Amino acid sequence: MGFFKNLFGGKEAAPALNALGAPVAGEAVAISEVSDPTFGQEILGKGVAFRPSEGKVFAPCDASVDLMFDTGHAVSLLADFGAEILIHVGLDTVNLKGEHFTIHAHNGDKVKKGDLLIEFDVAAIAAAGYDVITPMVICNTPDYATVNVHTGPVAPGDVVMELGK
Repeated sequence: MGFFKNLFGGKEAAPALNALGAPVAGEAVAISEVSDPTFGQEILGKGVAFRPSEGKVFAPCDASVDLMFDTGHAVSLLADFGAEILIHVGLDTVNLKGEHFTIHAHNGDKVKKGDLLIEFDVAAIAAAGYDVITPMVICNTPDYATVNVHTGPVAPGDVVMELGK
C-alpha cells in the first residue's frame, strides 16, 4: 500500500492517537510542577497534573479499574487501548487513611470515560496540610512513541493527553 501512496504522491497516514480526558475540573499543569520527585521527575512515567477546583475524579477514558486503593486517594486504570494510568489525588494523602475520600468504583470494574471514580473534599484535605495537586501518569510510557500533553483550564473529559504507538 505504501508503494502506491508514494508513487502517486500520497502520504502515509499518521498513527492514530489515543486521547485521555481530564479526570478532574480545574487547571492542567506540567507534571514538573509536582513537588514529589516520583511524579515531577517522571519516575513513574510521563503525565500531567491538575490543580482541582472540585473534588471528583472521573475516568479519563474507557478502562478497567486495575487497583482502587482502599484509602481512595489513588486509582490505577488499564485503558481499553492498553495504557496503564495512575491518578493520585494530592501528595502524601495516603496518610489520611481514607478520611475525606469516597470510593465509587472497585477493582475489576469496567468504566466508561466520564464515570465517577472517587469523590474527595478539596478544602478538608488542604486544611489538613496536604497539597491537593493531582498527577495522572502513564506507567507504561515506553510503550508509546508519542505523548502529547495539553495544559490550561479544563473541565472533566477535556483532552489533556494523546498517546500514540
